[in-house]
Amino acid sequence: MTNFITGFAEGWSLAKPYFTSGEKWAAWGLLGAVIVLSLLLVALNVVLTYWNADFFNAIQAYDARIVLALLYQPIVRVPGKGPMPGFAELVIIYILIAVYSTYLTQMLTIKWRQWLTVHYVENWLRDRAYYNISLSQKPGDVVDNPDQRISEDLNNFTANTLSLGTDFITNVVTLLSFVFVLYSISGSITLFGVTIQGYMLWVAALYSLVGTGLTHLIGRRLVPLSFNQQKLEANFRYRLVRVREHPEAIALSHGEAEEEAELRHAFQFVRDNFWAIMRRTKALNFFTVGFAQIANIFPLVVILPRYFAKKIGLGGLSQIPMVFSQVQGALSWFVTSYQNLVLWRATVSRLYGFREAMEAARAMAANGPRVLAEGEALVLRDLTLTLPDGRKLLDHASLTLPPGETVVISGPSGAGKSTLFRAVAGIWPFGSGEVRQPSGRLLFLPQKPYFPLGTLKRSLAYPGPAAQVSDEEAAAALTACGLAHLIPRLDDDANWGLALSGGEQQRLALARALLARPHWLFLDEATSALDRPLAERMRTVLRERLPGTTIVAISHHETARRHLELAGGRIKPSLAAAE
Repeated sequence: MTNFITGFAEGWSLAKPYFTSGEKWAAWGLLGAVIVLSLLLVALNVVLTYWNADFFNAIQAYDARIVLALLYQPIVRVPGKGPMPGFAELVIIYILIAVYSTYLTQMLTIKWRQWLTVHYVENWLRDRAYYNISLSQKPGDVVDNPDQRISEDLNNFTANTLSLGTDFITNVVTLLSFVFVLYSISGSITLFGVTIQGYMLWVAALYSLVGTGLTHLIGRRLVPLSFNQQKLEANFRYRLVRVREHPEAIALSHGEAEEEAELRHAFQFVRDNFWAIMRRTKALNFFTVGFAQIANIFPLVVILPRYFAKKIGLGGLSQIPMVFSQVQGALSWFVTSYQNLVLWRATVSRLYGFREAMEAARAMAANGPRVLAEGEALVLRDLTLTLPDGRKLLDHASLTLPPGETVVISGPSGAGKSTLFRAVAGIWPFGSGEVRQPSGRLLFLPQKPYFPLGTLKRSLAYPGPAAQVSDEEAAAALTACGLAHLIPRLDDDANWGLALSGGEQQRLALARALLARPHWLFLDEATSALDRPLAERMRTVLRERLPGTTIVAISHHETARRHLELAGGRIKPSLAAAE
């Protein structure tokens, strides 16, 4: 139970930002309308119980006029009572309220989900939280599958929160509406010399209390199982996506058998956890289904002695079970909603943990080397870089690179060359010291370039919009990089990271650099997939077409007037011959 109480607190902390945001008036207005419509349905249910009692009393009295009037007339005057709406009017009103209650609930759900999705995506991308989360993950403390948490968990959270919330409010109002009705019509019973007034109410309360306790006792293990199921399903789906994203590498390696084994292994976890859920759900269903079925006949069994004693009529005999079921159902809300509460609790836990991880990841952006953007040169002052586990890659290094020349950085694998570029870009949160970026536009090209989904022109213009690049400019850049055969496909939509070879991808990234015309260009093994003559040709193209750009390249083969080597935590001049 403590788990659920904690879940309600976490759930409110997730819901509160929307209901206090700039959309709060629309949010509260829709929520209020949904609640009002739900309460009107409760009121109609109260009216229907009285209509039901009058209808069966008229049948018992063989009063055909009243029976027909209750069925077909808009307003019926029942002897000894006030006017009563007819069945047709009650049904029409009920349908209208039920339909618009669902419609407005769906409207609030999608508005809330849209706001949360924008909010979570913004926080995930802001201050490189998405990147820092990947760096800070530790075994056993992994924020798995952020994509699922944003797409599926937010959808489940909004829909289930509204469904459970309005259902809870409806049940509370139902209880308050029917409890006095049940108390007044159930009469009294004498047990062991003690007269109990409204005894059906106390029977309903006791029945529901026992059911609630046993339901939680049987089903409490479903909370961690449901949490784990969502995680395992997402992990399995991620492995499927990996196969889709790397078909050529898998095919060339003839890795189908290994991939199949991995997928089977991942799905085995899904299956085993689901079997555990099935076993626990079976035990829970044995109780809850039985509990619900017994509840259908239980009030009749309890009230029949009064009927046979002729203290109530047929109308009372039909009304009391209806009212009893409303009271007992409201009191047993926890029982009937338990499985939905379990799923909701697991969703809240995943979203709450994701939000905490994003906040921690954004805080990491303030750590690491201090990055300033000033001056003409690239300056490193007392720069220390470490890995997340604390291992040092660079130890109190200082360096000044003036603009206007090509600089090559080499060093053994794992020495920290790429990490140095990340620090210069201002995205590495582990270390100390200072990085003074040169003023102007900086462009970093990694060894494995990234291309967004969309047209080829969008990939060329990234991270800017495709509209900022004309067809002529794009064609000239592609031609310069030996990709003229792609010019007819500028407006084609494709996954260019899969459609192009490794060498074509690197040349497409270099074409992007030609269009961006940065003041400083940082190349992290950006020509490693090219043969040496083609790589040299690309370097010549960069020098000729970007005469005012300072190029800093990580390479094991290229030479330049300024050649630095990163090794042993130091940056020092290389003995490589300059061209």
